[in-house]
Amino acid sequence: MPNSDRYYTPQDSKDAMRQIEKLFNKYKDAPITQELVTYHQNLVNRLKTDIMAAAKQENVPARVESINSMIAVMERWLKVRMAGNPFNGKMKNFKFVGDESLPKFKRHVHKMNGSSGHRSSRH
Repeated sequence: MPNSDRYYTPQDSKDAMRQIEKLFNKYKDAPITQELVTYHQNLVNRLKTDIMAAAKQENVPARVESINSMIAVMERWLKVRMAGNPFNGKMKNFKFVGDESLPKFKRHVHKMNGSSGHRSSRH
């Protein structure tokens, strides 16, 4: 049976964790719907069962710890979003990172009267 492109096959537990982290960060700010809640619980379930078993089999205690922290973040996300509050942060390196802790970059666009593009760097 050929492996279709629709389903992602991770190489190991860390690969699977990275994939779930990427998916979580994509939908974390989406409006909450029943489909999203079901999808989210399915991902959490995958972490608790298949991926946790794989990590224990690979015998990497730090990875098991990371999985537990991911599960905690994802369960907190569901509680926060179900309460109607925004989830201010994202998952990075399998841990929660609040928006306040991320650096803010100020961007000042300077428009000069030149013919070249309207964003000039004024060197």
